[in-house]
Amino acid sequence: MTINLGPLALAMPHVVLMVSLALSILTGWWLGRLSKLDPEKQVFRLLLVTLVVARIAFVVTYLEHFSDQPWRAVDIRDGGFIAWPGLLAALCLGTWMCWRDRKLRKPLGWAITVGMLAWVSGSFLLHTVEQSNRLPDLSFRNEQGERVTLRDFAGKPLVVNLWATWCPPCRREMPVMAKAQRELSGTTFLFVNQGESDAVVARFFATEGLGLANVLLDPGGQLGQHVGSGALPTTLFFDAEGRQVGSHLGELSHASLSHALKQLEESTRLEE
Repeated sequence: MTINLGPLALAMPHVVLMVSLALSILTGWWLGRLSKLDPEKQVFRLLLVTLVVARIAFVVTYLEHFSDQPWRAVDIRDGGFIAWPGLLAALCLGTWMCWRDRKLRKPLGWAITVGMLAWVSGSFLLHTVEQSNRLPDLSFRNEQGERVTLRDFAGKPLVVNLWATWCPPCRREMPVMAKAQRELSGTTFLFVNQGESDAVVARFFATEGLGLANVLLDPGGQLGQHVGSGALPTTLFFDAEGRQVGSHLGELSHASLSHALKQLEESTRLEE
């Protein structure tokens, strides 16, 4: 799920985006080098348009979650984007740029084509690999000291959250997760603490008063290693049969969790 560069952990979707951008820029530079036309500036402008429109589409779709805190609409740490409106807007703008400047048509047109194809194919590959994953056959202790396995919780859609008390984004998203657990009886939520002792976890919940159910202890960080995630928080989404249908690296807001749960519900419905 991540590529670690020293202390920095990059999510694979971000890696795909950066590689696609690099290929797009390289293609434009190579095709425009003889005429000394480098469409790098236009490529970055199209990327910005894609991200802005994708974020606006997300905010509009989940507007009710931003009514109390409108400033969160610009807080993109929750990873809330809907890609296709952004891609469509960038494609329309790119087509207009190519039509307006004939000399730029070949390098910019191919830069857009290569970049989009790289992103689409890379994203599809990641999605295919992700959907081949199954609920790990790992066991952990719960807060009562009992040994339970993750597969004991199969049978309903399942959300598995990897977290730690020292992780600020984990702490910020906990109330979001707690609210969802209380309200969504048809979905099971598991909270698998990574690398901390019973006493540290117990002290955290005594202080925060969140009242979470299904808290599991993974002092060795086995689950994070198994799923290939070197960063917290990490949230995994499984259907009722234990097939992984999605994942999210980083903090979840009410809106981005709703988006992920909607995708989980749609995947579960398709499997029925």
